[in-house]
Formats: sequence, structure tokens, C-alpha cells
Amino acid sequence: MKKSLLGLGLLLSVTFVAEAQKKKIDKKFDEKGAISALTYLASDELKGRDPAAPEMALAYDFIAMQLEAAGAKPVPGADGFFQNIPFRLSSPPSKGKVTMGDSTFSQGVNLLVLDGESLSGTYELVDVGFGTPADFEGKDLTGKIAVSSVGAPDKMGPADLFSLGSEKTANAKKQGAIALIERFNIPSIPWPLIVNYLNRAQMGIDNGESSKLPYIWVKDLSNVLPKEIATGNAKSAVLEIEGKTNKLIEGKNVVAWIEGTDKNLKNEFVMLSAHYDHVGIGTPDANGDSIYNGTRDNAVGTVAVMNAAKFFAKNPPKRSVLLALWTAEEKGLLGSRYFAVNPLIPLNQIIYNLNIDGAGYNDTSIITVIGLGRTTADDLVSEAVADFGLKAIADPAPEQGLYDRSDNVNFAKEGIPAPTFSLGFTAFDDEINKYYHKAGDHVDSMDLDYVTLYWKSFILAAQNIANTANQPMWVAGDKYEEAGKKLYGDK
Repeated sequence: MKKSLLGLGLLLSVTFVAEAQKKKIDKKFDEKGAISALTYLASDELKGRDPAAPEMALAYDFIAMQLEAAGAKPVPGADGFFQNIPFRLSSPPSKGKVTMGDSTFSQGVNLLVLDGESLSGTYELVDVGFGTPADFEGKDLTGKIAVSSVGAPDKMGPADLFSLGSEKTANAKKQGAIALIERFNIPSIPWPLIVNYLNRAQMGIDNGESSKLPYIWVKDLSNVLPKEIATGNAKSAVLEIEGKTNKLIEGKNVVAWIEGTDKNLKNEFVMLSAHYDHVGIGTPDANGDSIYNGTRDNAVGTVAVMNAAKFFAKNPPKRSVLLALWTAEEKGLLGSRYFAVNPLIPLNQIIYNLNIDGAGYNDTSIITVIGLGRTTADDLVSEAVADFGLKAIADPAPEQGLYDRSDNVNFAKEGIPAPTFSLGFTAFDDEINKYYHKAGDHVDSMDLDYVTLYWKSFILAAQNIANTANQPMWVAGDKYEEAGKKLYGDK
């Protein structure tokens, strides 16, 4: 009988605390201010928040001002509230042609020059397999062209292809290569889609001398080129790359932090993140609107993190809170990748990343958590959502590979549990596609009552995680479990 009463008492106590936390967020949340910030970030004045456009400065200055006004502090090692990133905008060549053996590859047809400088001449080819560090080890590539497959045996996601490309060009340069050609041989990704997306100016992280190396993709779905090189039929390549232009751009992640209250747990950080860029100006719609405002993707997420800063600065949890607004997600997860490689806070002190991204919503009774079911903090997220009358559901479209297509994956790969807290969707249907990367994604097309519940749920979920006694971990058997053990130790 006493045990039953004790259990009931504990349950009532937990319920009372949860209700008190919800009421505090309800009371403190500045709905008008949040909607005003959303309206500004998604306004035509910011021209769709293209990371390469001058209007991007309006966005990052506004976000930094909001974080400072909230009472969040600059992260040590940052430039005020900014982490500066050296970007490189590389445009397609005016002429791009490569001849290898009996095959000719032309820009925009079966060849894409993605980066580097103009280069013409005939150069010996050397097959370096997948271009792993071991594949390059000991090879003298002086004055030669390294040829590799895109990606790696266990890394074939879109983000992997680009991040590994940067590593390969650096290793090729180190071994004296004059260019890197990667064979695109992934049948599951349509080559016409690749051409449509990549045969335009590409933004990447500037890596100094290795970024000057011509970086080329050729279509080789049948894996013909390695045989041609091995048999001597394609011993060399004739390059005709002319008219390449490259421009350096300074990008900025916006970062801040709030110190926790617990003398031990404050050395651990819960990172709240969202990307603040969008796709800029595009093809005009039927109304002649060419500005892709990106309310859903991802002004909504940016405002969520800014309002989390407002709440936690005045109501700090036990753990410290790291606030991160990433740039250039739409260019290949570049801002978050730069932070993951150049962290301002040691990664093993970041015990969880609650990220926000999304394409939109088609169900206002739910919140879709990409990665729900993969960490031990799932209940803390689901309970927060439920407290605001909504239901948390897991990824309804796993075939889309959404988990590995947003900023969270750059931290998951390092071992940090990192789900993405998205607006509620049950499928990629016409309602989602109506606004996703479209000019019509305006604030006045949003259900702002639902969005407000979404923002509040995010804050409560973050609070639950920042206050929990046990550090969240990956569930057993998850593909990132080993990375987590390596980062934090086998806890």
C-alpha cells in the first residue's frame, strides 16, 4: 500500500512539474515578437536569404542582435556572435571538355567541372580507387590526374559525396596531382537531376591551394573508365577547361550560449540549431514572384532558436545551451559541417543536438521528429509535444533519407544524438510540394496558431533534455552508436 502511495506521489509530482514548465513557457512566450521576426526573415527585403547574396548580411546581423538582446553570450573563440567561414563560389567554365581514350565528356552533358581553375593540356591518368587516404598513400601524382569513384563504400549520401570530394582534392594536391576526376557511378541518383542541380555556380568551403585544383565529375554509370585506364586505352586525358571564375565570400554561422545552473551539468551543452539560409531568387511563378522567401524552410526554425534563447536566458536549465544558426545548408550543409570540423565547443561536451529543418506541414495535430526512435531522449521530446496538445511521430518517409539530408547529420556522424524537429507531415504530398522551395512560401500562408504551438513545444523539449539526469545516448544498434561511444566513451 505504501509503495502504491509513493508511486502515485511521484507521478503527481512529475505531472505537476511538467504542467508548471508548460505554463511558464506559455506565459513567457512573446508570440507577437516571434511572428514579427518570422515576417522580417521571410520578407522580400532579404531576397530569399541566399548565402552568396549581399542581403544575407541583413539576416545574420538581425539574428545576432536578437540573441544579444535576449541575453545570450558570445561563444569564446567566435567573432562576437559569428563563426566566420571562408566560402568559395565557383562558376561553370565557358568551355569544359575532357577526352579520355575513345570517350569525350562535355560540360553539362556527361561532365561537370565543380571547382578549381581553368586548365588545358594532356596529363597522365592514375586510378586511385575510392580516393581514401590509404589509396593516395605513397603515390607520386606529380603533374598527373587522380581518378576516383565518388563517395566511399559506406558513404554514398549526397552530403558525403561533397564532403569527401573536398578531402580527396586535398589529398590529391598533397601528392602532387594537377586535377581530380571523380566517376559518378550511382544509378539510384539520376544523372539529369545531378546536372540540373550542379551545372551552375557552386558554393563550397575554400581550402586554399587544394581548392584551385580542377575538381571534375564524369558520368560513368557502367564503370568503364577504370578498365580503360587499366588496359592502357585511356592512359591520359586531354583537358580543355576555359573561363572558370571563382569568388571568395565570407559566410557566417551565428552562435551564442547560455550557462546552465548545475555545477556539474553546466559543462555539458544541449545544442539548439536551425539553418537560416534559403535558396534566394529563382524562376518566377504564375504571379511573377521570383523571391523564394523560405518561411517554412527555415525561417520558422530560426525563430524557434531565437525564442529559445529568450526563454533560457531568463530561465536557464541545468545544462548549458548552445544556440547555433547555420548558414549554407541549402548549398550542401556547409555551415554545420564547418562547425563540426572546427568546433567552438568541444564536441564531446555537446551531448545532444535538437535541430530544426523541414519542407512544410500537412497535419497540424502532429510534429514530425526525424530520428524519433533512435535516441534515449525520445520520451522527453514526445512528452513536451504532448503537453501542448500535439503528437510526435517518427519519419513517415524513410525512403527520402531525410535524416542524412539536414544539418543534424554532420553531428550524428561525430556521435552526437541529433534528431530534427520538423513541422508535422505525414507524406511528401501536394500540400508540401506547393510551398517547398517555391515563391509562394510566405508567412500569410502559414497557420500561425499551429506554428506557435510548434515553437513552444521545441522550447519545452529542449528544457526536458537540458534538465534530465541521464545523458541521452543512441539506442543500441543504431548506425551512429559506435560513433557515440567513440566520442563520449562507452557509458
